[in-house]
Amino acid sequence: MSERERHPGNWLPLEPVQRLALAYCPAPARPVWRGFLTLDARLGDAARAGREPIAVQLRLAWWRDRFGAPACEWPAGEPLLALLGPWDTEREALGALVDGWEAAAVGEDGGRALSEARIEAMAALARLLGCGATDAIGAAARDWVLPEAAGPAPALPRAMRPLAVLRGLAVREARGGARPVRDLLAVMRIGLTGR
Repeated sequence: MSERERHPGNWLPLEPVQRLALAYCPAPARPVWRGFLTLDARLGDAARAGREPIAVQLRLAWWRDRFGAPACEWPAGEPLLALLGPWDTEREALGALVDGWEAAAVGEDGGRALSEARIEAMAALARLLGCGATDAIGAAARDWVLPEAAGPAPALPRAMRPLAVLRGLAVREARGGARPVRDLLAVMRIGLTGR
């Protein structure tokens, strides 16, 4: 059995920040989080700078088509789709994420659609994990994607600790650049307390 078959979704490496955020996720919530983070990375790779706009659109259209159909109709050979199976009832949020990456890559909205799609994806993720889409989750998601305007850190449910970590690191970076040792201590505090 290959590494891909043993650990679907793990074969696309996550950024260190994402792996760190995932480490603070309760085990039952981890597959849902890993699916989102891996998809976001895969879409970012498909839409990366320097690709021809038509190539970006073709790559993203495949994902948009998948999320337009129920998970039971998704191709069985794509490990990331298998990982995203729990998102079946929230496919619309995944489709919006695809649209956001397309707008960021070939549009002229300055990343606004991608920011909004990520915020909505966090609300969808919270619903999937039984947390509900609360104002605190929405505020934390906004601070993650727009850290320059961040307010005080909201308290988040344990299943949403990865969002607290992503938000905390984004805000720290926006306010003063990276300081590896201090950032690691801050991540440990955020991961343990949720703030």
